[in-house]
Amino acid sequence: MSRQIASTVEVSVRHILSDRTTGFLTRTRRITWRDSVHRVRRPVSGKQSVELTCPVCAASLLAEVRTQARTRRTSAVLLVLAAVSVIVFILAFAYAFHEGGRTLPEGQSLPTLFPVSVVSIFVTFVAAPALFLRGRHYNGVTMLDAPKPRRMHGIVPVRG
Repeated sequence: MSRQIASTVEVSVRHILSDRTTGFLTRTRRITWRDSVHRVRRPVSGKQSVELTCPVCAASLLAEVRTQARTRRTSAVLLVLAAVSVIVFILAFAYAFHEGGRTLPEGQSLPTLFPVSVVSIFVTFVAAPALFLRGRHYNGVTMLDAPKPRRMHGIVPVRG
């Protein structure tokens, strides 16, 4: 009998020391934190809640850990959506360029698909990089909603 061994994932619990926004017209946000690395065991099936402790303030944080297969599947879906967004961006940009450059007779307007292509250009311009970055850095560990004093924490994947 071969028993499946659960894998582990490294996450960092960040205790946010200060979150300061400066400037009037040009706003600059400066966040300083102190973090500690935890190794969390993945469940064999389903999802599991684990408790992580912040070493700075000794607050206990609840996190949800997903299986390795579910994590890979979610990451792949996010990357595919990013690729589809890039394709839609290119097609919408080409269509808007083609239709916008035409000379129309007096009294005739652009096709109704033209504003849709312009809106999809702006939406996919933001969505494609966001989905790509989220897909590359997704590790299957999410922090469950914390009470008010514990909101100055974050759980992030360990790089490297």
